[in-house]
Amino acid sequence: MIRKRQLASILVLSTLAVFQAVAIAQASQVDPIKTGYAPVDGLKLYYEIYGTGRPLVLLHGGAGSLDMFSQIVPELSRNREVIAVDLQAHGRTADINRPLTYQMMAEDVAALITFLGFRQVDVMGYSLGGEVALRTAIQHPQQVSRLVLVSTAFSRSGWYPEILDAEAHSGPEVAEQMKQTPMYQLYVRTAPKPENWPILLGKLRDLLTQDYDWSDEVRRLQTPTLLIFGDADAIQTAHAVKFFELLGGGQRDGGWDGSGISRTRLAILPGLTHYTVFASASIVPTAVQFLDAPQLSRK
Repeated sequence: MIRKRQLASILVLSTLAVFQAVAIAQASQVDPIKTGYAPVDGLKLYYEIYGTGRPLVLLHGGAGSLDMFSQIVPELSRNREVIAVDLQAHGRTADINRPLTYQMMAEDVAALITFLGFRQVDVMGYSLGGEVALRTAIQHPQQVSRLVLVSTAFSRSGWYPEILDAEAHSGPEVAEQMKQTPMYQLYVRTAPKPENWPILLGKLRDLLTQDYDWSDEVRRLQTPTLLIFGDADAIQTAHAVKFFELLGGGQRDGGWDGSGISRTRLAILPGLTHYTVFASASIVPTAVQFLDAPQLSRK
C-alpha cells in the first residue's frame, strides 16, 4: 500500500511542473483580449481568449487550470484565436452538484463552442483535458475540426500501474497534507470557493478510478488527430502506438511522395515526462505544424 508520504510525493511531482511553467512564463505572458463565464448546464464556465484567427480550444490537466498553459499561449495565439478554459471545479469555474465525468465535461465544452458562436473549432487537451477533448470529438464530431491530444489515453489500462495505484489512494483524506503543495497554492488563489479543495480531490479520485475503454469509438472517429507523448510519459508507449493504429495510422509505408501518410499523426518527444511535455519548447511547433497542415480531410 502507498503511504501518505509517498502519495504526496507522487501528487507533487505530477503537478509541480505546472507551477514551474507558470512562474517561468510570467515575463512573457500575454494578456487575454477577452475573459468571461459561459452559462452551460448549470455551470458558469470560465474562459479566456487570446489572439485572432482560426479558433483553438485549450483544455488543462487534472487539478490544474488554464494557467498551466501560460508558457505556450503566447506562441499558440500568434496566428490563431486561443480559447483557454477552466473545467468544472477547476481554476475560476466553481463546482456544482454533479460528479466529474469526461462525458459531461465534453458537453460543457461543446456548449461553450456554441455559446461563443463558433460552428467548428480545433481542440487541444492535456491529460484529463485530453480525455475531455477526445470525448468532445466523439460526442460532437461536427464541432471539432482537428484534435490535438497530449499525454492522453483511450483506456484506463494505458496508464502505468504506479499511476493507477496513486489515483486509488488519493482523495479527501489527503487534502490537508496537500495544502503544503504548489497545487493547493494555485487552487486557493483562483478558486471561487477554496474550501471545496477536499471535494475536488474526492471527485477527481472518483473520476480517475473509474474504468473506461473507448477503443471502439476511437476506431470510428473521423476527426484528423495528432497524438503527442513524452518518451518517458505516464502513459505506456505501447498504448500510444495502439492509439495511433486505432485512428488509422501506422498501416502502411508513407511513400516517397507522402501519399501514404494518414490524417492521424503521432509525436513522441524525447526527454519529456507527463509532467513536462505540456509546457515543453517542442510542443508548440509540433502542434502548429499539424494544425496548419493542408489537406487533412476526414474519413
